[in-house]
Amino acid sequence: MGLSRGALIVCGIVGVGFGATDRAAAQVELPPAQAPCSVLSGEPCHPSFCDIFDGGPCFPQYLPPIGEDLRLTIVSTDDNERAAKSEQGQNTAATAGDQPLNSIGAMYAALRACWMPPPKDAARHGMQYTIRFAFKRDGEIVAPPRVTYASHDAPPDIRAHYQEAVDAALARCTPLHFSSGMAGAVAGRPIAIRFVDERTLDNGASAR
Repeated sequence: MGLSRGALIVCGIVGVGFGATDRAAAQVELPPAQAPCSVLSGEPCHPSFCDIFDGGPCFPQYLPPIGEDLRLTIVSTDDNERAAKSEQGQNTAATAGDQPLNSIGAMYAALRACWMPPPKDAARHGMQYTIRFAFKRDGEIVAPPRVTYASHDAPPDIRAHYQEAVDAALARCTPLHFSSGMAGAVAGRPIAIRFVDERTLDNGASAR
């Protein structure tokens, strides 16, 4: 009797083990979920990083590992504005030239050369405006840039002026001409550009 009970217990444990293994295998073989997670959703589901301002449902936008995105800050000052005006034609020609860009530094230089801040009567001292986008291999932009930050105290019309300046700069600059190696290295990598306006203004918009 003791032996029989022992055999039953062993068989039961083995059966439970096989059952758990079967369930785990079944979970592994499930097709990818197509719905974002929520407190009411079942498993499996995709984690979502959408915020309250997104008209859901929305799907995850996974950020790259630290160091995988590219970041550039372009500061507008009185000195570099004068230099940009004196070399405006040369900058445009160099950006659209035949020499392929073969380094991150060269790409940054091309993007800086395309930037022209809003006129001073439509600008704001200390204004910060950040966009995020990515390039294709052919130098075109994958999708319209996403605004990730704008100075909170800036009025809507000031933000609109900087949006227009950013759109004009990217239209002036793209498509960039990448070398084959550079195209493979930069394609699809998120690029964040932060524009900072430190010019001296005389239109009463000098407050941060």
